[in-house]
Amino acid sequence: MAKKESSNTSAKLLYRPIGLVNSLISGAVAGMVFKQIWKRLPWEHRDDAPKAMQSDFNLGEVLSAAALQGALFAFVKALVDRGGARAFQRLTGEWPGD
Repeated sequence: MAKKESSNTSAKLLYRPIGLVNSLISGAVAGMVFKQIWKRLPWEHRDDAPKAMQSDFNLGEVLSAAALQGALFAFVKALVDRGGARAFQRLTGEWPGD
C-alpha cells in the first residue's frame, strides 16, 4: 500500500505545473466564452457584463452575470482539469488526483 501512496504523491507533484498551466488556460477560455455569450443576451447594456458596483445595471443583470460567469468558469475548469488529468494518466500511467 505504501508504494501506491508514494506513487500517487509523486504523480501529484509532477502534475502541479501542468495543473497551473491548465488553470490559466481554462480561465482565459472561460472569459472569452463568457464575453461572447453575454453579448448575445437580450440585455440593454450587453457589450460588457455588469460589475456589482456599477449603478447603471439593475440587480437582476448583476446577479445573472455573476451566476452565468461562475457556472461557466466552473464548467470549463472541470473540463480542462479532467482532460489534463486524463492526458497525464495516459503518458505516465498514474492518476494525478485523489
